[in-house]
Amino acid sequence: MSMTKTMRRVLLAACVALGTACMAVHAADVPKATMESMQIPSHGKLMNGMVYVAAGAGPHPVVILLHGFPGNERNLDLAQDMRRAGWDVLYFNYRGAWGTPGDFSFGNGIEDVASAIAYLRAPANAARLRLDPARIVLVGHSMGGFMAVHGAAADPAIKGVAMISGADLADRFQQLRSTSDAAGAVKTMGALLAKEGMAPLAGCTGDSLARELSQHGPAWTFTAKAGAMRGRPLLVVTSDDGLAPTDDAFADAVRKAGDPHVATVHLPTDHAYSDQRMELSQAVLKWLATLQ
Repeated sequence: MSMTKTMRRVLLAACVALGTACMAVHAADVPKATMESMQIPSHGKLMNGMVYVAAGAGPHPVVILLHGFPGNERNLDLAQDMRRAGWDVLYFNYRGAWGTPGDFSFGNGIEDVASAIAYLRAPANAARLRLDPARIVLVGHSMGGFMAVHGAAADPAIKGVAMISGADLADRFQQLRSTSDAAGAVKTMGALLAKEGMAPLAGCTGDSLARELSQHGPAWTFTAKAGAMRGRPLLVVTSDDGLAPTDDAFADAVRKAGDPHVATVHLPTDHAYSDQRMELSQAVLKWLATLQ
């Protein structure tokens, strides 16, 4: 007996309804994107941080997004874009910066990056944030690029580094030192740092930070870390802010150290990438896609 048109319609409607119900159940089972705030222990202080957690069960690769000096441009639009691309993103404020307790210094910032990495690798935190602790990438803007280079150089397990107008603070001091005595270089560097705005930072002055750069000398420059970067992907994004020559020299030094995984991008904009935000995001996302 042939099936009537009415019966076929009823069966078809039932199948559609069943399929819709199954999809709804499946969608309900998929964890949604979210944001988690936390305080990250670092040398006796608790750093204020937050993780943009990607949708899905994961475990997701994770970016630690490192802000510059003093941190007016936080690049949180990039955090949102990276999360949509399937990455967890940790943003935090170093000790003594933007309300995090403690004193700010470049050395403390380097330690704070290591503390943030350790926080993500703790099994309970990795499970809660649905992230893969074996796939951590550092992305830093300006001074954050300085922190990213130092963090990766000290930790061979970091999977890659992206510098956005990385500020080689130690190299800048060495340039000043080449044309002045130590006291004069500290005075000039301190004035340059103070001009960037010290209000969001605690426990430091421009001069104290300049003296710190003087104490560590060439050992803190990017080129001193080129060998330690060998074998890992590196993205160097530059702009028209005057930092490109130093950053390009670092990219060349890493290549000469034997690393073929070095990419460079130049965007015609200012230090904050004010009118090239979408282009900046596209460059970073394109590079991150090669790491998944």
